[in-house]
This record gives sequence, C-alpha cells and structure tokens, in this order.
Amino acid sequence: MTNIDALWTALPVPVLLIDEEDHITDVNPAAEAFLNASAKSLSEGPIWDRLAIDAPLEEAFARCRRDQSSLYVNDVDVGGGQRPPMQCNIQIAPLDRADGSMLFLIQPREFSGRLGNSRSVHSAAKSAIGMAEMLAHEIKNPLAGITGAAQLLSMNLPKSDLELTDLIVEESRRIVKLLEQVEQFGNLRLPQRQAVNLHDALDRARKSAVVSFGAHMRFVEDYDPSLPEADCDPDQMQQVILNLIKNACEASNGQAGEIRLRTFYEHSLRLRRSDGSGNALPLQIEIHDDGPGLPPEIASEVFEPFVSGKENGTGLGLALVSKIISDHGGWIGVDSVPGKTVFRISLPIAKTVKGD
Repeated sequence: MTNIDALWTALPVPVLLIDEEDHITDVNPAAEAFLNASAKSLSEGPIWDRLAIDAPLEEAFARCRRDQSSLYVNDVDVGGGQRPPMQCNIQIAPLDRADGSMLFLIQPREFSGRLGNSRSVHSAAKSAIGMAEMLAHEIKNPLAGITGAAQLLSMNLPKSDLELTDLIVEESRRIVKLLEQVEQFGNLRLPQRQAVNLHDALDRARKSAVVSFGAHMRFVEDYDPSLPEADCDPDQMQQVILNLIKNACEASNGQAGEIRLRTFYEHSLRLRRSDGSGNALPLQIEIHDDGPGLPPEIASEVFEPFVSGKENGTGLGLALVSKIISDHGGWIGVDSVPGKTVFRISLPIAKTVKGD
C-alpha cells in the first residue's frame, strides 16, 4: 500500500472522488461507513443517484471546476443507501488535474469533533491529568496546613483583617475540591457492564435534577419506547447523564428553560477505529437545552481536561464524561449554537446470552 492509499484509508471524514461527469469513482472507508453502502454500489452512477442531498449543488460543482477553488456548503441534509439524512457541512475541492475531478468531503455536524475529542481526552489525560494526579497528594497536604494556619490566625485578628484569612481558607478549599476531581478522573474504575434500561437511567437523573439544581427547568421526554437495553455500567452511565443534565441546567443562568431528553435507534452508526475494527453503536441519547450555547472559542475542545466555559469551572466534568463513554466503546459529541445545545451519546446494545 502506498502512502497515498494509506492516507485515503485513514481519513476520518467521509470523502468521495468525483469525475468530470459527476460520477463517483472512489470512496474512502469512512464514506462507506457513513452511507452504509459499499464502494462498488456507490460508484454505479452519478452522485445525484447515490446520495440524497437537500441542496442544489450542480452550480457549486460548476463553479468549483471553473474557478479551481474550494467551496463550502453548510447545514445541508445528506443521506443515501441505508443512511437516513443527517445535517452536514460539505466541502467541494478541485484536484490539480485537467479532467475536472473533485473531492467531495462530508462533515456530519452532530458528530463534529467526536473522534478528535475522544483521542484528545486520552492523550491529554495521560499528560495533564496524569501529572496532576501525581502531585495531588503532595499539594493537598500543605493546603491543609495553610487552611489550618489561616483559621488559627483569624482567631486573633481584628474584624478588618478577617477578609484576608477567609479568602485564604476559601481558595484553599476550592483547590482541594479541584484536586479531588483530578483524583477521581485518574482513579475511575473500568466499567462493570450489564444490560441497562437507558430510560430508567434518564428518569432517575431527571428526578434528581427536578428536586435540586433543575427545579427551574421544564423537562420534556421524547423516548423511543422500543429502545433495547444498553451494554454499560449503570452507575457510570447515571453519572454521565446527571452531569450533562446539570450542565444544561446551569447554562440557563437561573432562568426558566427547557431540557429535552431524547432517545432513538440508529442501526447504521458504527465506531470505526484506525486499525479497521469497529462496533455498532445504535443506541442514541440526546440532551437538548435552549441556553446560550457554548462559547465558540472552546466549542471544539469542550471534552478536553481543564477546558471550561464557566467562570469558576474546573474543566473536568465533561472530560470525565467523555472518558467514561470512551471506556464503554461509545461516542459522545456536541452541536451548539445560541439557543440550542445538543449533547449526543451513542452506545452499544446489550449482548444477548445464549440459552436465555
């Protein structure tokens, strides 16, 4: 295999090669997986016969060839084969050839950043989290001494100076809580998987939210009643859902809002790894909120450790969520614009036991 062939195979986004007559001449493995169709079946006619694209792209194709420059088309529904339509961003790029060939790149919006987020959590966790975990115990011990000393000093200080000692105690305790979260991230046990009813997990998390941090929010349930059980750790999945619901509640800044909990089945979704292996992830959970959305500067890095859009956030909550989902062999992604943020989790179905 040449370097070009290896690169084509390893590309994580769906890419199609289009000839001068708009026929598909080749597709990469990511495109086969996304469209749930083989390269052979996709190359049996024009792109318009193989893909369902909710946009008039003929003019864009002509401009791309005429100007020899890339074009971008955002927020368009793309489907085909056994693939139901999904909102995507599209890039059309001319090749440096005289025959009018082009590359057609598809970036599903709902999954944007998911592969990168999964990888970045693992690499960043091994560095930033790993180093912080080693230092956590050493830092917590002197912090306890600093806190105690500040409390002793406050007993003999005039009221005008108590503000300073109170600040020392408050900040020391805040750092201890951060270090405890670091330790929790590093010491997370491997999932103890079993068959889990995701609707039960969602309902437990919703009820916990309604009587505490989510009392000001309206919850809407949009469940697929036929959804099979998931193969996951019930406690860890409860932690993931509760964390995402809490984030959605906090995004409203205390104002009344709506959180929609949605489940559905998508049989064509598969996780494809760099070694060519993969597994089906048909079970989908979505948590929608109508808050202001993620800050654009952190939207693509929100699952990385120590990245937070909150004023006093630690940036470990979503990193922990992503790590748990990754340990389950699943995917998590986010799509956020002002007025709508959607976190989506994709999980494997519970394995059936022979003889049961």
